[in-house]
Amino acid sequence: MSFNDGAQLDPSQVEDRRGSGMGRGTKIGGGIGGGIVVLLLALFGINPNILGDLTGSGTQPPAVESGGAGGVQECQTGADADKRLDCRITGTVNSLNAFWPDYLADYNVQYPRPKTVIFSAATNTGCGAATSAVGPFYCPADTTAYFDPGFFDELVTRFGSSGGPLAQEYVVAHEFGHHVQNVLGNLDQAQQDPQGPQSGAVRVELQADCYAGLWVRHATTQTDASGRPFLDPLTEQDLQDALSAASAVGDDRIQEAATGRVSPESWTHGSSEQRQKWFYQGYTTGDINKCDTFGVPTP
Repeated sequence: MSFNDGAQLDPSQVEDRRGSGMGRGTKIGGGIGGGIVVLLLALFGINPNILGDLTGSGTQPPAVESGGAGGVQECQTGADADKRLDCRITGTVNSLNAFWPDYLADYNVQYPRPKTVIFSAATNTGCGAATSAVGPFYCPADTTAYFDPGFFDELVTRFGSSGGPLAQEYVVAHEFGHHVQNVLGNLDQAQQDPQGPQSGAVRVELQADCYAGLWVRHATTQTDASGRPFLDPLTEQDLQDALSAASAVGDDRIQEAATGRVSPESWTHGSSEQRQKWFYQGYTTGDINKCDTFGVPTP
């Protein structure tokens, strides 16, 4: 979705580590390595043990690209969010942090605001040293969502997603869905049952997709401090962009592209069809109770 040009963003909700030196000396590489294999394991990941497994003997200096001279501090309006990806991430974070507290309050659940970090190349996290190869992820140990903007290019060029704004906003909303799961106590089921088409890991990921769709349902009613909506009304193209992104990161689609075959026994995130289905479930119902991926025989 496009942002309302006059909406006021709050860049203080995002920590920008690009060019700050946070990645210097971080051990990366080795073991699994980068690229498609890592993304198969950790795309949109939440397992705090995965990142430690990615550390090795190499080091990578921090990137200096910041998207602008002042980084996300330059992200002041919705017009900025429509022009710059880092500002779009920032604006989406603002909208999500406006939505979830009030929504969960109806269920007598408090929403502690998660932290958000934008980085490039490598960074340190509460879950260990992370590199860009891990993709976007949420770390429950430090309740922080991490994003390298370079991933969003790969979402299009490597995975074949639409490059529309809601495809990108869906990624951010999915990671915040993991934070909601952490608050509600569902997140650890991914580690108790980590692989397979019926696994806890798949059900956790599909529920986060459903939560992302739930936010989309209500996104255009979220407002900035002055009461101005963050986002313009949803269009059919916006919805197709989000569904395209959900399909692009299905385990079956990624496996077939990487190896020429599909191995459901190793799934950790669900098929393209499942990811689209549960995102759409959240979007059409707007009801968190309809996102119970654990209460159905087949998610």
